Amino acid sequence: MKVNQAAHSVELMCRLLGVSRSGFYAWAERPMCQRRRRDLELAGKIFAIHRRSRETCGAPTIHAELADDHGIRVGRKRVARLMRQNGLRGATLRKYVVTTQSDPEAAKPIDLVERRFFADAPDQLWVADMTYIPTWSGWLYLAMVLDVYSRKIVGWAMDTNMRTELILDALQMAVTQRQPSGVIHHSDRGSQYTSYAFGKRCREAGIMPSMGSVGDAYDNAMAESFFATLERAVLNRRRFKSQAEARMAIFEWIEGWYNPHRRHSGLGYRSPVNYERAHHQARVRLAEIPPPSATAPASGNIREAA
Repeated sequence: MKVNQAAHSVELMCRLLGVSRSGFYAWAERPMCQRRRRDLELAGKIFAIHRRSRETCGAPTIHAELADDHGIRVGRKRVARLMRQNGLRGATLRKYVVTTQSDPEAAKPIDLVERRFFADAPDQLWVADMTYIPTWSGWLYLAMVLDVYSRKIVGWAMDTNMRTELILDALQMAVTQRQPSGVIHHSDRGSQYTSYAFGKRCREAGIMPSMGSVGDAYDNAMAESFFATLERAVLNRRRFKSQAEARMAIFEWIEGWYNPHRRHSGLGYRSPVNYERAHHQARVRLAEIPPPSATAPASGNIREAA
């Protein structure tokens, strides 16, 4: 109504709409209801969170971020309703694609994980895999190492080929950053992971290699889940003109969004960085608790004396 008011008189609009001028002015001066105002304010915050996530977050993740980062306690259904009303939605998954090839002649470590992707602290279990990234100037390949406890990408590398050096670079980044002791490194049985060079580097770093089968997403489910997230967040949403452009986009997404900000339902809707920070803080608090005194009487003895 206010938009049309600039081009047409109030009297003409009221006559066309069949309302009185007094009725129009009463409507125009009526204050916005509190619920509508709160919905508009909440929708603005939802839009900002959705945009910061590269338009990938759905209602559960946005609901968690509103509570944790903004102190806004609202129902998840309300968040979902406002997203629908404003045309916002999370990204969807696409079908799993096999990208690794097995070397039937290579020695293969046993499967130490057997689909039990669980760890109760960082650097107990890593999973690793590779994927391809299409660009207008050719393929780009990404290798990554993920910590199962926090879902954090602790090592990654990109190259224009799938040679063993690619996974060695990703592994070296993980080893340099984390300095692990006795971590299990789980992958599929791709030829790069069964190579002599990879096995030698694992032995040097004190890493225990573990391998599932080739082409079975369930044997390396957590790695495949990460790549599915990457695909729906980045690869399905844009086409890269060059490999350099793709490299920058992947770097920004992993280090600028996924590790520090991407919330996981399996982590209580916390990001990998925040989940590891909470673990470290808990360990520090536990270490600060003084041990019980050797000379202090037992609690039972105190009650008896009383």
